[in-house]
Amino acid sequence: MSRKARATRRIFASPDRMLGAKIVRSVPLLYEGEADSSLDRPAHVRAGSGLARVGGRIAVIQDDANFVALVDPGTGHARAIPLPVGPGGERQFGDDRGNKHLKLDLEACVTVPTAEGELLVAFGSGSSPRREHVAVLSALDGDAPRVALHHVPALYAALRDVRAFAGSEMNIEGAVYDAGVIRLFQRGNGGRGGAGRPVNATCTLEWAPVRAHLDDARAEPPEPRDVLQFELGSLGGLPLGFTDAALAGDVLLFSAAAEDSPDVTRDGRVAGSVVGVLHETVARWARLHDERGHPFSGKVEGVLVDPAAHDRVSVVVDRDDPGVPSELCDVVLTGPWWAADARGVPHGRPRAHPRPPLR
Repeated sequence: MSRKARATRRIFASPDRMLGAKIVRSVPLLYEGEADSSLDRPAHVRAGSGLARVGGRIAVIQDDANFVALVDPGTGHARAIPLPVGPGGERQFGDDRGNKHLKLDLEACVTVPTAEGELLVAFGSGSSPRREHVAVLSALDGDAPRVALHHVPALYAALRDVRAFAGSEMNIEGAVYDAGVIRLFQRGNGGRGGAGRPVNATCTLEWAPVRAHLDDARAEPPEPRDVLQFELGSLGGLPLGFTDAALAGDVLLFSAAAEDSPDVTRDGRVAGSVVGVLHETVARWARLHDERGHPFSGKVEGVLVDPAAHDRVSVVVDRDDPGVPSELCDVVLTGPWWAADARGVPHGRPRAHPRPPLR
C-alpha cells in the first residue's frame, strides 16, 4: 500500500475543565548588547517560534530572523548565534522589509544527543521551497558554536507526499525527539485546495537516516511513519492548530493557537492559545490564562517542560510585530495533567531521566 493510501487514525481532543494553565511570569527576550547592524541583528528576538533546552539555557528559534537565541530563563537575556545570511545578505525578513518570501521560517526545533555531543536541530516549515531547510547547531556551550544549514527538498517532498500528514498546505510547527525517533507536528492552518483540507497531524522519522540525509543529500530520506490526525477543537470560533510540542518523560504536551489564517504564509486574528496533553489516543487541553487569571489572547509558538518541576512549563509568545520583543513566559499547570483521561485515571508520572541516546 502506498504512503498516500494508508488508513490514518484520527484523534479528537477536547477541553478539560479539570486542567489549568496560568502564566505566572513573563520576560521580554532581549539580546546581550545593543542592536548590531553589521550582523543585521535587532536588539530583541523578533518572532520566537520554537523552544529546546540546551544545557542550562533555552534555545529559541525564530521564523523571520536568522539567529538562534540562547536564553537565560531567569532574566530573558539572550546570546545571539548567527545563522547564514539570506540571498540578499540580510538576516531579518518580513513584510516591513519586502523580503518575507526569503525567510527560512524555522518553526520546530529539538535537541538530539549524539556521540559527538548534543545537537540543536531546527526545521523549516516546508510551506515554500525556501522553507525546506534544516539547521544543525553544535558546541553551543562553547565560545565557537558550529552552524550548518542544509537545503533538503527531498526530505520535505517525502513529508509532503504523505497527504494524511501534510494536508492541503504543509506547515511543520513542532518536533520532539525520543529514543532515536523524531516526531513532527503539522499545523492545520492552511487553505483548502485541490490537495484536500488542512490538517493537524503528526508523523515520525527515524533520526539515523535523517542525519545521513543531512550529511549527504544523495542518501535516501526516511519514510514518514505513524501518521496521526487530530481534531483539536476551537477557541472564539477559530480552529486550533499545533504550534509546538514537548516531552515530559512518557507524557507529551503540546501547544496550539486559534488564528484566522487565510493560508500558511499569512498571519491573522488570534483568539488565544491552549496547552494540551496527549496520552496514546487521548488528547485534552486547557486554555491558557494570563497573570490576572483572564483568558490569554496571544499566540504561543513554543512550549518546553521544566526538568525540575513538571507542573511548570515555559512558553514563547510571538506578538506578530517585528518591533516588539517575543516573551518567555513561565506557566503553572494545575489539575490531573498526568492522568490518562478526564476521569483522573493515572498512567504514571513523567520519567526522571531521559532514555539513552542513539548510538
